[in-house]
Amino acid sequence: MTRLAITEKIGYAAGDAAANLVWRGALTYLAVFYTDVFGLTAAAAAALFLIVRLTDGITDIIVGMLADRSNSRWGKFRPWVLFSSPLLALFMVMSFTTPEFSQSGKLAYAYFTYIGLTLFYTLNNVPYSAMMGVMTDDQQERTSLSSYRFAGAFVGGIFVMGLLPEFVKYFGQGNEQLGYQYTMYLFALMLLVFMLITFVTTKERVVTTETPTPGEFKDLFKNLPFVLLPFAAISLFFYYRDLVTGIICAVALFICYVVINKLKSKPQDKLSKTQLDFIDLLSNRPWLILIGMGFLLIMYTGIRYGVAAYYFKYIINNETLLGYYFITLLVISIPGALATNKLSKVFGKKALFAGSLALSGFINGFIFWVQPEQIELLFVLGSVSEFFAAITPALYFAMLGDSADYSEWKTGRRATGLVYSAGTFIQKTGGGFAGALILLILANQGYNSQDSESIHAAKDSIIWLMSWIPSIFAFIGASLILFYPISGHLMNTINSELAISRKQ
Repeated sequence: MTRLAITEKIGYAAGDAAANLVWRGALTYLAVFYTDVFGLTAAAAAALFLIVRLTDGITDIIVGMLADRSNSRWGKFRPWVLFSSPLLALFMVMSFTTPEFSQSGKLAYAYFTYIGLTLFYTLNNVPYSAMMGVMTDDQQERTSLSSYRFAGAFVGGIFVMGLLPEFVKYFGQGNEQLGYQYTMYLFALMLLVFMLITFVTTKERVVTTETPTPGEFKDLFKNLPFVLLPFAAISLFFYYRDLVTGIICAVALFICYVVINKLKSKPQDKLSKTQLDFIDLLSNRPWLILIGMGFLLIMYTGIRYGVAAYYFKYIINNETLLGYYFITLLVISIPGALATNKLSKVFGKKALFAGSLALSGFINGFIFWVQPEQIELLFVLGSVSEFFAAITPALYFAMLGDSADYSEWKTGRRATGLVYSAGTFIQKTGGGFAGALILLILANQGYNSQDSESIHAAKDSIIWLMSWIPSIFAFIGASLILFYPISGHLMNTINSELAISRKQ
């Protein structure tokens, strides 16, 4: 079993500090930036979030499978992190830049830049996440690495979520459009430095060799629609919520069920490598549970963080407190993430995950009764809830690595990049749904940032979105993870048997 040096764990964590300059910024500030600064309507922004997240489905799966099949003297995944960073930094700046276009021109520009941002985030973050599965074959060390990773993520989050409003004010001097643009210049430089640190300080050790063929890539594109179809149908129903889209959603899910079962019934020698990879995933019960869990987790996180800008602006009536609130939460998150490894040794991953998420959701719900003048109570509830919430993403990505080991143990085949790409796709899809849900609820209330009456009508919805609505997702997620089948004892058996088989 491979033990990792502290310097390598910190170096790996620097990559997620960089990634969260994009992820936390897009997740937290893009919605309010689009409606209140850029000038899009809430309905147009909601559609944008949903449509672009669906394109993520294509890129995540493709990048995961391509990374699995790539090889270089630097490994499978590290080169992707290095070479995608400059373009990711560029599109981060462009996404928060406001050109002097017409309304339709601005909408087209928003689609172009947001698609570019998510594309290069995928090229960077899917291989970065997959590195966790090949840096060490020790499950407990993987959990420790994940703890460091998310401590780094929360440090990056402090900059983008806590300090962004202050930087916007400082650089913009009353001009929010310029303030956002110049702030992103600073964050882009930080991203490039941190990603370089990750590339230089890390090493891949769990080595597998995959050699792609031209026919394999053709087969990938042939089978990909059956993976994306259910997500497209669910998104359509989520946006329109009527009988017609409900029927379309049900039919799409049924078609996928029939196709998948038909593939499973075929002999393995009659299936392509791409089909085998998909079947391995869909037969991997731990991974399937984690996929559902990842969606619920990011819905819980995405709604709370995404609505906070509206909450502080219209309920607390003090926008300047938003940055301090985020800083407080993220500072609290760091010890929560770092405590994950030790706590998982005591309680086990499954019990710790379920308990932490349920406690976080329960405490978060009490924000519903906080009055605008009770700032200290808001900060206390938010901080305690966030401490427990910070444990869950560290566990989630460590458990994704465990599910990749489980698949290799069961089938003799390993697709680390695909396992993590599908996991990150679900998370990003959840992020898109979370942002869209906020905007759709506000749109249904007739929200218009220029109309005081519509803002007043939306206040109750904003309070619910800050409290019990995300907590519902947390409670469902805490229930789902109880069905996760990999225990600590089984994982030890898997690691021991894989260590022997890899030497043969």
